[in-house]
Amino acid sequence: MLEPKLRYFCTLTVELAPIQEMGQGMAGKRRIIPIIGGTIEGPEIRGKILNVGADWQTIFADGVAELDTRYAFETDDGAVIEIRNFGYRHGPADVMAAVGRGEDVDPANYYMRTQARLETGDPRYDWVNRMVFVGAGGRRKSSVVVDLFVVE
Repeated sequence: MLEPKLRYFCTLTVELAPIQEMGQGMAGKRRIIPIIGGTIEGPEIRGKILNVGADWQTIFADGVAELDTRYAFETDDGAVIEIRNFGYRHGPADVMAAVGRGEDVDPANYYMRTQARLETGDPRYDWVNRMVFVGAGGRRKSSVVVDLFVVE
């Protein structure tokens, strides 16, 4: 068996607007967190997160947050890349309550992992269309920081 390896790709610092509570949905508590900007920085890529997209969350009865984001960034050399990121965030109830209120909480105190799909039509970054990415991150008061890795 060939064991997959992770290669660091970038850090996404995603700026967020205030949480929009939707109320109880069929699967759990629903909320939308608009994505309004931010940065992407890594050894192979740099750029800015565009003011498009949101995180459409479902908070299940057991407190697990299902993260479902879709947004885009523009690289410093002009390529536009879409990112769809899906994952889970969970931890002790008091920690998750603080995160849910938008408070700054040390990400070592809870689990936040994602799988990402990147897509672009720019030939310089065509390789991202064919790779699997995983992320580990944390929520700050008005942003999310995710370290993104390529699975090789």
